[in-house]
Amino acid sequence: MILVTGATGALGALVAERLSGRDDVVLGTRAPERVPGTSPVRRIDFDAPDTLTEGFAGVDVLLLISAGYGEDDTVIARHEAAIAAAEKAGVGHVVYTSLTADGDHLPYALPHRWTERRLRDSALTWTILRNGLYAELLALLTAPSPDGRVTAPLGDGRAAVVARADLADAAALVVTDAPAHAGRVHELVGEHAVGGADLARAYGAHVRYEPGTLAEARAGITALGAEAFQVPMLVGTYSAIAAGFLGRTGGELRALLGRAPRPAIEAITSP
Repeated sequence: MILVTGATGALGALVAERLSGRDDVVLGTRAPERVPGTSPVRRIDFDAPDTLTEGFAGVDVLLLISAGYGEDDTVIARHEAAIAAAEKAGVGHVVYTSLTADGDHLPYALPHRWTERRLRDSALTWTILRNGLYAELLALLTAPSPDGRVTAPLGDGRAAVVARADLADAAALVVTDAPAHAGRVHELVGEHAVGGADLARAYGAHVRYEPGTLAEARAGITALGAEAFQVPMLVGTYSAIAAGFLGRTGGELRALLGRAPRPAIEAITSP
């Protein structure tokens, strides 16, 4: 049996779509009533560890989608609860959606690296999918202003972002052939890095790139009502891109998918 956690989240829902119709797939979420379709659903709530051992019963392959919405200690506690329950329930293999190695300068990298270490130290068989930044996140961070300006503080930096749909395809392929990926770390970044000027051109001839400052971005994010922990996460993403830490491209996603990934610019401008 394959269990997909986070089935009501953006990535989990896409993976669930790709596995729809299989009789060996169960979806896990803290809100089972929100899951569409006919696949079996279990309540899986990382913030309620006492529910997890029963929730993981009979599971051969667990797709552990990062529960990264929170402070580091909160995320680490969630992942510890999930891995400990997987060990106790006798889960055979855990596939974890982590963060690209080049993301170590991002504010939200630490819980990912902690979880990778925890899996390596566990009795479980594992696979780590080191996902590049979502193209959809960059689209959110670089949306043009009403007067036709991209003001995101990216400097001359570029990011090898990936369409979320491609990462869902990759996860679905791995969980349905888990033994072939045991003990492997897949670096799933884009083939082409994009920067602010590229985005401005893609949005249209009337759009221009006029990067602002990190301070301006921080003030804007705060004014939008972001939660306290989200502000440094988003500002740190701008900073890491601008500093050139997320521009390295790779071809492992193409090799895993057996096809070309969706172009990053397409995924950003028409998600």
